[in-house]
Amino acid sequence: MYAIIQVLFLVNLEKYPMKSYSTIEQRIDILQSRIEAYKEEIAVLQAEPKSNNERIIFKFIETGSTGKTKDFVRELGIKSPRDSLYSSGDVTKLIKDGADDITPALLEIARTLASARNKNGPSC
Repeated sequence: MYAIIQVLFLVNLEKYPMKSYSTIEQRIDILQSRIEAYKEEIAVLQAEPKSNNERIIFKFIETGSTGKTKDFVRELGIKSPRDSLYSSGDVTKLIKDGADDITPALLEIARTLASARNKNGPSC
């Protein structure tokens, strides 16, 4: 759960960077737009995966690691598009190129996390 909150914060900070304001009303508007964005992200992350590709993306978001995601996919027995064992590169390619059976909002979260990932797992 903590990792999901970190991802939400990171994605929303990218979408809604710190903005200056000159009135309390403007500050409230900014905060309300962030709350709405958090609700949308939470809804995306609470949805059940509808395909194996979405399962892979969810696992990447959870772990922040292409290696751990690759291990998960191999345990499931899912083959890569090349009809061989999944590799970390296949996970990266899926995140980069996407697929027709992945929700665009879910893919956006994964791409944001991939561009900001570190060796210790997902972070903000």
